[in-house]
Formats: sequence, structure tokens, C-alpha cells
Amino acid sequence: MQDARNRLWQVMPVFADLAELNQWLEDRCIALWAETSYKALPGSIADAWEAEKPILMALPPAFDGFIEHSKRVSPTCLITFERNRYSVPASFANRRVSLHVYPERLVVVAEGQEVCEHVRIIERSHRKPGKVIYDWRHYLALAVVLGPMADKGSLQRKPGALRNGAPFTEMPEAFCQLQHHMLRKDGGDREMVDILSLVLQHNEEDVLRAVELALEAGVPTKTHILNLLHRLIDRKPTEHPEVDPPKALVLQTTPEANVDRYDGLRRTGEKRHAS
Repeated sequence: MQDARNRLWQVMPVFADLAELNQWLEDRCIALWAETSYKALPGSIADAWEAEKPILMALPPAFDGFIEHSKRVSPTCLITFERNRYSVPASFANRRVSLHVYPERLVVVAEGQEVCEHVRIIERSHRKPGKVIYDWRHYLALAVVLGPMADKGSLQRKPGALRNGAPFTEMPEAFCQLQHHMLRKDGGDREMVDILSLVLQHNEEDVLRAVELALEAGVPTKTHILNLLHRLIDRKPTEHPEVDPPKALVLQTTPEANVDRYDGLRRTGEKRHAS
């Protein structure tokens, strides 16, 4: 069939990332199959492929191609790869983990299980400083990073770390808005920690939706968010029909000042009920 590389790359556009390049390459190959005739059989390569499909053997499991590195997690829950640093769940601080390097992602494995995954940052310039890629969820359970100076400690015991903790700048927008409201009142640090900790117990999308509903309602409080979250988990409707109350209550029956009614409580028949 000869080599089709020259035909493939003649009109190659510019790609934003590797995934876009791979998708274009796949589409281009399929298009060339339909354009190229199959010399031994009538029709194109695509026609021959369709005829051959029914008698082919099933494919084996896809080859999991990666390069493995052994890494030690720092006290600040970070591992280093290619001058960049990536966060790891806090429970693995100061421990050895296995890093599986793929072309577009990095997977951290420990104790035979995948513990986290990051998009691989590829930077060819050695003049620029390395980047630090945080996942704020990794710091909820046990530890936080307090700026340049690392100080391990429980987030529940040090709620003030939310104000300067670098990983928490990467939170979703709704959480950041809630934090802005919470940190303006006394005890807001601890309430914010309690709300973020819900992610460890419930689906993150449900917690995020409850926060969004609380912000839309103008009631960004811990109690209201918990109420909304329980409704979402129970699948109860959170939107109620609008009620148009009257501007003022109107009294239909005017009460009468009649103390004689109390005499009826004193005696009923021969029994004395009150004196």
C-alpha cells in the first residue's frame, strides 16, 4: 500500500493540544482509506475493511503504555516531575508512591490503587520556573499548605489556613463566592471548613449545587446549605410555588369581651373544675 505519511502531512493545520492532533490524524486516515483504491480487490481500502470486519478475531485488552517512576511525597503533599510539582492526597505525605507517566496525564498509584490523576504539564522552556498544580480536595482530610512555609496540621484545627492556603484558590467559583461571604463574619472560617468537608462524605456535585442555590437565595449560611443538600440527596424539590400573601391580615370576626364565659369553666354539673 506504500507509505501514506507524505499525503497525511501535506495540509497539516496548527493544533491546540495533543488530543486535537490525534483526532485530526484519525479523521485524516479514515478519509484517505475511502479515497485510496485497493489494488487486489475492487473498491477502496475502506470497502475492503468493512468486508473483512466480520471474520476478524476480537481485540485483546488495550496495552497500558506508561513509564513508571518511584516518587517520595513531600511533607507538603507534592511530588516533582519534569520541574513541575503535583499534589497528592494528604494521607500519603512522606510516603513512597508510584508515578505512571502517560503522554497527556500523570497517574499516582499507591497500595495497588490509583489515588489521583493530573493533566501532564509539558513546558519545553527551561528558563521559566516550574509550576505547582494543586487539587484542593487533597488537603481537606488532614493537612494544608500555608504559603511558602509548610505547616502540617488538621484543617479542622486550623480553619484560618483557608485565607492563605494556596490549594484553596483553585476551588470552583461557587465555593470561592461562599468563602468570600463566610470569612467576613466571626466563626466563618470554621463554617467554611465544615461545608468543604461535606465533599468527603457526599457527591461533590450535590454539595456544589447546594452552595449555588444558597447563594442564589441570598442565604449563604451553613444551616441553609445543609438543608438544601439533604433535599438534593433525598431528591426532594427545592423550588416551591410562589405564594402571594396579602398586604395586611383582615380580621373577619371581632372578638367580644365577655367574662361570663369563664363561669362555665368553674362548674359543669356537680363537678368543680376551677375556683
